[in-house]
Amino acid sequence: MSILSKLVPLVVLFTVLAFVAFIGYATYTIATDVADKTSKKMERKNVSFGKEGMKIGVKEVKNENYVDQTQRYDYLSARRRFFNGATL
Repeated sequence: MSILSKLVPLVVLFTVLAFVAFIGYATYTIATDVADKTSKKMERKNVSFGKEGMKIGVKEVKNENYVDQTQRYDYLSARRRFFNGATL
């Protein structure tokens, strides 16, 4: 009976340690997975994290696309003024 009474606390200790190790491992894997997914998502938006800090890339806009967008907004604003009865 004395051997069994010495082994029960040891078994309980190892069970608790195994449970804590499993919870720690699960937390670690979830945290690294979230960090990887977040990093990939931010890189798609031209933001990257490095040792020096965060770097933000500027998306290149061609001159032709810029002129097309500004002309479109000028056209839409003039059209709205015309249909609302305002004079130029």
